[in-house]
Amino acid sequence: MSHTPLEDYALLTNCATAALVSRDGSIDWWCPPRFDSPAVFAKLLGSQDNGHWLLRIVDAEVVERTYLPDTFVLQTRWRGEHGEAVVTELLQEVSDGHHTLQRNVEVVSGEVLVHQELRMRPNYGERLPWVRRRAIGEVEVLVGISGPTGLVLRGPLPHAHDAAHTSQHRLAAGTKETWTLTWFPSHEVPPVQEDPDVDLARTIKDWRDWAATMVNADDPAVRRSLLVLRGLTHYATGGVIAAPTASLPEEFGGIRNWDYRFVWLRDSALSIEAMIAYGLDEHSWRDWLLRAIAGDVHDPKIMYRIDGAYVETELELSHLSGYEDSVPVRIGNGAADQYQADVVGEVMIALQRFREAGVAEDPNSWALQRALLDYCERRIDDKDQGIWEMRGEEHYFTHGRVMLWAAFDCGVRAVETQELPGPVERWRGLRGRLRTEIEERGWNAEIDSFTQTYGSAEVDASLLMIPHTGFCAWDDPRMLGTVARIERDLVDDHGLLHRYRTQAKLDGLAGDEYPFLLCCFWLVESYARTGQLERAEQLYEQLVSYGGELDLLAEEYSPAHGRLAGNYPQAFSHLGLVQAAEAIRESRAGR
Repeated sequence: MSHTPLEDYALLTNCATAALVSRDGSIDWWCPPRFDSPAVFAKLLGSQDNGHWLLRIVDAEVVERTYLPDTFVLQTRWRGEHGEAVVTELLQEVSDGHHTLQRNVEVVSGEVLVHQELRMRPNYGERLPWVRRRAIGEVEVLVGISGPTGLVLRGPLPHAHDAAHTSQHRLAAGTKETWTLTWFPSHEVPPVQEDPDVDLARTIKDWRDWAATMVNADDPAVRRSLLVLRGLTHYATGGVIAAPTASLPEEFGGIRNWDYRFVWLRDSALSIEAMIAYGLDEHSWRDWLLRAIAGDVHDPKIMYRIDGAYVETELELSHLSGYEDSVPVRIGNGAADQYQADVVGEVMIALQRFREAGVAEDPNSWALQRALLDYCERRIDDKDQGIWEMRGEEHYFTHGRVMLWAAFDCGVRAVETQELPGPVERWRGLRGRLRTEIEERGWNAEIDSFTQTYGSAEVDASLLMIPHTGFCAWDDPRMLGTVARIERDLVDDHGLLHRYRTQAKLDGLAGDEYPFLLCCFWLVESYARTGQLERAEQLYEQLVSYGGELDLLAEEYSPAHGRLAGNYPQAFSHLGLVQAAEAIRESRAGR
């Protein structure tokens, strides 16, 4: 079956859960009450029988689709032969632990026919809930119950028809109807409906109040990317998820389908770096980090759930056919127990950025950082599975070794510049040892490049981030040689960059994958930092165009299909965009 292209989906988020609504008005993915909860609409990974909520204007087409500025309030303008209407959709801010999707239809001219189809399917589209009409006060509502999940629909109600609830409502110019669907714990009484117009106004204000703190973010794509990063940050815990979706394929029809609804230390650290660069205060992430690894400080995981709990075992959902028939559909993530040598370095750099931004170091945070450096020292001789979570054999990945160097470098600099306590001489020694090792074993003079792993002739896009750590300059001859080799081996005919050559079979997986957008933005940054501003700007504009009318980016882009691929929207891609834009801005300014 053919699925809706990812770029045709809009993201709705209330910083607790997220929904994806298609251009034709179908909400095909929603996981209340948390990003990582089981979906109640899972058509995205199957069929309409796995749950969706369709609300569209009959015999009309979408002529405009946009977010209200600096918000995740979506407005879609439908126009048909007999009338025109605007549909406004949002996830209201969390209220008493409840989560509400709100959909308003306002008729601008003429007359329109609104078609609705609701299929509530908790537990990733597997369960058919018990649905009944009941009165709450003087208002009749539709209530669905399944296990722990309760859903209540308000507005002009649909009627049961073939395991769905459908209706059609004719509306004339000047009229407005509102539908709300609220998730609540099934053991509670369905919550009382607040004034939807008040909820709409409050939601708009909250987003805009946050966006008003941005600095140097005039580029619309940058503003939207920062909003995406905020929208993927849990309002209560501070955890930043990698993406709000699971098992969207890195190759259509392939097996590289992973659950990204968790908090990777790396992704979160890089996201927070990007936010700090634009003046955004994200203390909550540091607090999340302290809680999450408080019991694991001597053996931290690479990822956690939103509340800091361990990520569950990876499972396959056989009842779902997969996006574009890409199976297996996986939830959970089997990479959670991997050792990835780069992670602590990224965390240390992010915490250093906090200090550089003038945020006073918290004693607990510094104690945690010292413990992380002890962990790095204990594992300094261990091979790992790399930034891309290889499922093959472990290796010494050059990028990971550089990030270990960066971790100790951050420790040394904290002692030297902030007068924080620590065994600085030991850290200097370990830093020096790693530099010598990397320059001897991670560099291949025959190909004039740093290498993906020690002793190989393969390259990896993550090598582009070596200057980001301070290990060497962007225009260091070794980096210029590395970029040239990466362009030769990993850039396709469209100028897009792959993470690594899957043909090398280092990742232990069958199949292939499409160019990785984060890596493409890294290449933009490299061009901008080395005076190749025109090349940087051209590639940047090309990449931004893949976000379509809503400026939302997935993990990858397939030039052959002209479509986004992988989990969507992806924090990695959006943080890459803002870092690339910052590099271009600074290059233009001559810095």
